[in-house]
Amino acid sequence: MSNRARRMLLHQLRHRADASLNLIPMIDILTVMVAFLLVYSANVEVLQNTKAIQVPESIAEQQPHQTLVAMLTTDELYLQGEPIASVAEIRALNGNIIQPLRAALQRPLLAAASQPDAADREITIMADKALPYEVLKKVMTTFTDASYSHISLAVLQKDKPVTRAALPGS
Repeated sequence: MSNRARRMLLHQLRHRADASLNLIPMIDILTVMVAFLLVYSANVEVLQNTKAIQVPESIAEQQPHQTLVAMLTTDELYLQGEPIASVAEIRALNGNIIQPLRAALQRPLLAAASQPDAADREITIMADKALPYEVLKKVMTTFTDASYSHISLAVLQKDKPVTRAALPGS
């Protein structure tokens, strides 16, 4: 070992600082983050969302309950994430009752997931705002035929109400 290398090694050994990790500031930051997340996530009801659905907006203040969720994209009908029928099939139906949807609603697991009392059964419809009304009408008719008395439509909450002057054509 050369003389210079020995001096550099001794210099490094003399001036080596003991590395230490102070956990107190990290614990403080994590505590603040947990408190922040608890405060801002207390009144949030999360519904599954897909990019295929553009949910309409509303100024309603009432928060949704935990219910069965029916999703209507522009192409497909889903119940709790399970594909039931296509929108083209629903439009082609002669009657107002969608039999595959009615059969899915009568399954024991879905009936138990909703309210056991038929008078209190609730369901939430998350439908694309461009969906034809005739399809939505057939879906809602099937729900009422299957003893779901409380039907809610999922919407995005607007920040402030729309005034009459802000409406187009006013």
